[in-house]
Amino acid sequence: MKYHQIDRHLFIKNRSKFTAQMKPKSIAIFNSNDIYPVSADSTLPFAQHRDIFYLSGIDQEESILLLCPDAPYEHQKEMLFLKETSELIAIWEGAKLTKEEAFAVSGIKTVHWLQDFEKVLFEMMTYTDTMYINTNEHYRSHVETETREARFVKWWKDKYPAHAVAKSNPILQRLRSVKESEELDLIQHACNITEKGFRRILSFVKPNVTEYEIEAEFIHEFIRNRSKGFAYTPIIASGNNANVLHYIENNKPCKAGDLILLDVAAEYANYSSDLTRTIPVSGRYSERQKAVYNAVLRVKNEATQMLTPGTLWKQYQAEVGKIMSSELLGLGLLDKADVQNENPEWPAYKKYFMHGTSHHMGLDTHDYGILTEPMQANMVFTVEPGIYIPEEGFGIRLEDNVVIQSTGEPFNLMKNIPIEVDEIETLMNS
Repeated sequence: MKYHQIDRHLFIKNRSKFTAQMKPKSIAIFNSNDIYPVSADSTLPFAQHRDIFYLSGIDQEESILLLCPDAPYEHQKEMLFLKETSELIAIWEGAKLTKEEAFAVSGIKTVHWLQDFEKVLFEMMTYTDTMYINTNEHYRSHVETETREARFVKWWKDKYPAHAVAKSNPILQRLRSVKESEELDLIQHACNITEKGFRRILSFVKPNVTEYEIEAEFIHEFIRNRSKGFAYTPIIASGNNANVLHYIENNKPCKAGDLILLDVAAEYANYSSDLTRTIPVSGRYSERQKAVYNAVLRVKNEATQMLTPGTLWKQYQAEVGKIMSSELLGLGLLDKADVQNENPEWPAYKKYFMHGTSHHMGLDTHDYGILTEPMQANMVFTVEPGIYIPEEGFGIRLEDNVVIQSTGEPFNLMKNIPIEVDEIETLMNS
């Protein structure tokens, strides 16, 4: 891995929090992701399942974590099963984790090779009544490929039909949404790498540069700072491309006078950052562009102040909508009749700002978190309002990553990344 090894005490704490919520005489199992094929002998780069990483720090394929807090012997309470390394594997792929290295990473003392899994599992099932299966229940999930975890769940339930079944996901949704201090440091590090990339492109962008050249500048800066790369597929959207919310082609030239919407950020140690900035190709905003930009910035700043413990996401979004409506009236994009006669299910502001303002962020860009439950301290949210005006040929979105504090103002992890009009213009023309 490119990143520095994480202190294993983070994963020890995470396991302790999870097992404390398990039912008596129960067992939970978590699997690594598959390495997905492309065709012939080609594969996609391996990306670890975030749940097994959160609980163990193991960042290797074909790994299994078993948790059984009521096991009769101490060495059985938590176990790892890993692919056994060999001289041949070391030559062709690079050595896999040894048992000693796995302990150093995870803090788990009992490490078996994968071929012993079914034998050990059989013994553990004789001690337990309930098995915790790990299913993907994120509100944005849409999974068509059968995952390694899903295949295992089918096999496990079929093999041991007399056991009761519980779900890990509701526990993890709540645990992962509230960050430990070590996690906040990792997300901050990802944000700092993102800042380096953004500052790099401010001096690079000029008329006729292509969107993909800007993308290349970002990835250069990210990788040279120990990031694996983009936290998500980057959006480099110039001109009217910014009005396609998930524009990812990134293949057009950037024309003089246009704006470029940059929704691009780095990961670090599997933790995400999530940045959006909108900059002028020619280094100066027009008066109209500046007016819209500052309206979006005001909405972002006011929305940020509402991210406090106890806030409900639905009410928060409604309040942001009122602020946005006021700004759109000031810009002449809406009139009073539009607002007075609006459909409550699709308010008038949605014509120009059609997506949500905030989502949880962490190990996943759209991280675990239950939106129907009140916000808590140490949750990390994006704040990302936008105004999209196809008829004027541009769209503007601004986005920062914010930590909710127990008292005082929310903490902006991206406070050092340029966002004010004057600052961006000065840096682009220096």
